[in-house]
Amino acid sequence: MRVLIVGGGGREHTLAWKLAQSPLLEKLYCAPGNAGIASVAECIDIPADDLDSLKNWALEKKIDLTVVGPEVPLVLGIADIFRQSGLRVFGPDSKGAILEGSKVWSKRKMKQWGIPTAGFTIFDDFDDARNHLARFYGGPVVIKADGLAAGKGVVVAPGPEEAEQALYDIMIERAYGEAGSRVVIENCLSGEEVSVLAVTDGKKLVVLPSSQDHKAIGEGDRGPNTGGMGAYSPAPVYTGALARRTETEVFRPLLKGFADMGVDFRGVIYAGLMVSADQFNVLEFNVRFGDPETQAIIPRMQSDLLPLLAAAADGDLKNIEPRWKDDSAVCVVLASGGYPGSYEKGRVIEGLDKLEAEESDQVAVFHAGTAFKDGRTVTAGGRVLGVTAWDKDLQKAVDRVYRAADQIKFEGCYYRRDIAHRAL
Repeated sequence: MRVLIVGGGGREHTLAWKLAQSPLLEKLYCAPGNAGIASVAECIDIPADDLDSLKNWALEKKIDLTVVGPEVPLVLGIADIFRQSGLRVFGPDSKGAILEGSKVWSKRKMKQWGIPTAGFTIFDDFDDARNHLARFYGGPVVIKADGLAAGKGVVVAPGPEEAEQALYDIMIERAYGEAGSRVVIENCLSGEEVSVLAVTDGKKLVVLPSSQDHKAIGEGDRGPNTGGMGAYSPAPVYTGALARRTETEVFRPLLKGFADMGVDFRGVIYAGLMVSADQFNVLEFNVRFGDPETQAIIPRMQSDLLPLLAAAADGDLKNIEPRWKDDSAVCVVLASGGYPGSYEKGRVIEGLDKLEAEESDQVAVFHAGTAFKDGRTVTAGGRVLGVTAWDKDLQKAVDRVYRAADQIKFEGCYYRRDIAHRAL
């Protein structure tokens, strides 16, 4: 099978790493890819949001399956364009992708379909939103930009001053561009966050092992949100009872709602949950594999990933039952100094060759923001690398991942030292 992966981050490297192991694979491509992906796939110099060029290239190369990694091309309608051209694609169409593309749409549908979520109010006027904050919130509150913001459009404000500043940054300063034209103000929930991903053909669900993301830049989950500073799988707080309830109270109502709308959703549904004791609420939905959750989940997969994605794309998951290792996996993200603010690119990365030679059986390094320059691997993004390790014992996996991360050096390198702290 000739497979194209769209995207160029750590999630896409993880998918490429796993798909490259499939006996069904004939040729693997990635557009645009990165320096790490180039070791397992042929990288094509087409941006992930250049939908027409991607379609024409896929037709020319007779691609059998396209796997879409990032949310932007999905929201723009890459699956619509590919399917209209007779191309098989893993990922929802634009009508399904709005679940992630608009937090306003998503929250309204959760309320309509009876999916548990925090109380919320929607605003498109700054003064109205500010007055609402002053009237109803004296403590913590959550403010979300409506549209896509690379995982950074959510602010958990501890008090009124921080809330008003966040509102100003989003709606007036447009820190996230047009995503800030509307905001969702919602009640702040307490508990532990859990990420639960399910592959679906629009009818059947294959729920993947749970994971927990660490979004804040600082240790102890402090500081501004990022795209994710690390993850581990499974999350002990997510019990079997919660898993069964999530399927019946979240995933099933969501699929029924889409079916009633005439949406044939083929791809990933990612539910971000807040769990407190035996209760949970949906914080957000995404419509693609998580990043860095994928880097912690996929290395635990014992069976072949390719049949799962192909069957979902075909709308027929009935004979697919993936097998999983009992291992725990931990991913630590190595970021550029200054991230999630401004940072410099082009820093030479040292230690990759030595690390890959030493511990390849239970350690993998997934490239996120990297490139080649003058024959060397250099930084090319805020989140540069995701180092993942796995073991039967979570503590041993944590020890192994930090031994590996410590061997990688580049100027300004920063990573959290407490990934998986809640489980430990």
